Amino acid sequence: MTLNINKLNFSYPDGHVALKNISLRIGRGEKVALVGPNGAGKSTLLLHLNGLLVGQGEVKINGFAVTKSNLPLIRAKVGLVFQNPDDQLFSPTVFEDVAFGPLHMGLSESETLTCVQRALSQVDMSHYADRMSYHLSIGEKKRISIATVLSMNPEILVLDEPSAGLDPRARRTLITLLRNLPLTMLVSTHDMLMVRENFPRMIIMDEGQVIADGATESLMNDIALLEAHGLERPFDVESKA
Repeated sequence: MTLNINKLNFSYPDGHVALKNISLRIGRGEKVALVGPNGAGKSTLLLHLNGLLVGQGEVKINGFAVTKSNLPLIRAKVGLVFQNPDDQLFSPTVFEDVAFGPLHMGLSESETLTCVQRALSQVDMSHYADRMSYHLSIGEKKRISIATVLSMNPEILVLDEPSAGLDPRARRTLITLLRNLPLTMLVSTHDMLMVRENFPRMIIMDEGQVIADGATESLMNDIALLEAHGLERPFDVESKA
């Protein structure tokens, strides 16, 4: 799986320019963090990857342009997990939420069952299949949200602020989950400790532009760069709670 973005620009209807000439490439198997202050354009960029927003420029997944005619193919390849899991979970049970994607891809009931079982196993939630999604904790909901896209066997996993709102135990569980998933990954986050632990490459965005793109440890050591764009180097030792 390769993601190629070339000279992508986007403005909202009110005239706010959210993306300015974004170009980047992510190769198969890479795990990349997208960081920057609020309003930097991170979430806007993610929404272009499966056609929820459309700007001027070029976005390609495995050589396929993100265009209206290609959307069914693109959305099967790009698993987008929203920041708020309640935006993603809407069925009566966990099983139905995770089965929704495969069924709408045209898979048979037996194929869908296999996909659901595999996805729930990947997020260590197999025993939650019959639970009601809206009764779960925020951490559990986030893991089920990830399962809803894993069930469609995506080639790239795209997450928006996955650790936001989690208590320390749920956050640690999520970090371990993301580390162990063998997928190409692009994650927008403010959690710099998670970035350092899980993502060898880091892209810094600010005011709709890519400011820096490189090895995480190298960019983490550039304190002036981080401070100039509203970021902080994480402490060496994670606080316990």
